[in-house]
Amino acid sequence: MPHRPIAAVVLLFAALAPVAGRAAEATYAIDPVHTRVMFAVSHAGFSNALGTFSGSTGTLVFDPDDWESARVDVEVPLKRLDLGDAKWNAAVLARNFLDADAHPVAHFVSTRIEPIDATHATVVGNLTLRGVTREVRLDATFHQLKRHPLPPFRRTAGFSATTTFSRKLFTMTAWPSVVGDEVELRIEAEATRSRADADDAMPATDATTTPAPSAEPAPATTTTP
Repeated sequence: MPHRPIAAVVLLFAALAPVAGRAAEATYAIDPVHTRVMFAVSHAGFSNALGTFSGSTGTLVFDPDDWESARVDVEVPLKRLDLGDAKWNAAVLARNFLDADAHPVAHFVSTRIEPIDATHATVVGNLTLRGVTREVRLDATFHQLKRHPLPPFRRTAGFSATTTFSRKLFTMTAWPSVVGDEVELRIEAEATRSRADADDAMPATDATTTPAPSAEPAPATTTTP
């Protein structure tokens, strides 16, 4: 019948339309300046001691329209620990805790992503700490993906994530009456496109371009970041 080929074409384009409209998967580099890992652990029941690690590096492969394809591989330099006190830093970096001389980095590699909605997902992966690898689950929130407003105007993805784990799982059993077993992690992360392209090089704010001189000046046009 003459209408069947037309119907088939319409159905084909309908099936392909969502794919064509999806953002392309891209590789991003973890920004060590704007990525921070914070932890909290009980201090003898009086308070929760807070510490941070800065200088994380790694890669994120991400398509906001396809969370399940995302992959993350991050290293955290343990000697960038900051507990607000040099003696506390040294004690936690020592052999009976982080053992940072023998194992200077913590390494996280995702194994799967479990999407929840457009801005939330569970990131499951392997965390290696003190030479011990355990599976952890991160509750991740996706904030936005767009060109950064400051030079070099790279496209940037921003995330937050939280999790808790037992320090005993990583063979950290020292001072059980002073240091709690449950460790809370909070991660604030930014990742930028690994390679700039023509689009990334454009200014991130609205800018008016100046037309080339001509006998009849053309009206100025406004570019959208």
